[in-house]
Amino acid sequence: MITTAIIVAGGLGTRLRPLTEKTPKPLLPIKGKPILEHTINHLKKHGVKRVVLSVGYKANKIKRYFKDGHKFGIKISYSLETEPIGTGGATKKAAAKLKNPFFLLWGDNLTDVNFGQLYVEYTKNKNKITMALTRREDVENFGVAKLHGKKVTTFIEKPKREKAPSNLINAGVFVLDPLFLKLLPKGKSSFEKDCLEHIAPLGNLFAYIHEGQWFPTDTLEKYGLANKQFIPGNC
Repeated sequence: MITTAIIVAGGLGTRLRPLTEKTPKPLLPIKGKPILEHTINHLKKHGVKRVVLSVGYKANKIKRYFKDGHKFGIKISYSLETEPIGTGGATKKAAAKLKNPFFLLWGDNLTDVNFGQLYVEYTKNKNKITMALTRREDVENFGVAKLHGKKVTTFIEKPKREKAPSNLINAGVFVLDPLFLKLLPKGKSSFEKDCLEHIAPLGNLFAYIHEGQWFPTDTLEKYGLANKQFIPGNC
């Protein structure tokens, strides 16, 4: 089982202003707890023992809240973005010392993905990158996948709705070997565009379909919906 996760949580949260003017997005409350705390608790339930938080905007507030993770029963360390370097750059920097496969999550989503099942699928896929997909109608806001069986044959980041190959979108949850991060250039990069879009046609990207809860929180409208409908501890 995988025991390490990286959570990319360094964004500015501009679409959540004025809520994020003083509070970083990962600390915004959902059902009485910060978004990031729900994610960390869920990872812990699935056997994850170490979390690397990739942080940037108001990083000190996040560090003061989570510290070393002791009070949450998990080991937490930090990878600091001194300037925005994209999802690819943030992931590559946070994973620099990792040698074994890890879970990768975007920190502004709330989900009850079963990480144990995701790992099983990863092993079935012979350790190729495996990503959680969920169904949405507003596909133009996300990365969209086209499948052949469980293999992702095409991945397109934020296509126009009428040109999207399916309604299966990137849920922001992956399992991968750090060796794949060699595909990313140094400095700023997009994990979606500079990695996933390139490896999908090569047969190195597989899907895990998540049918449970999945709430993005990157806009005021989506954050409000998550606050109403998300059920903590549901998996």
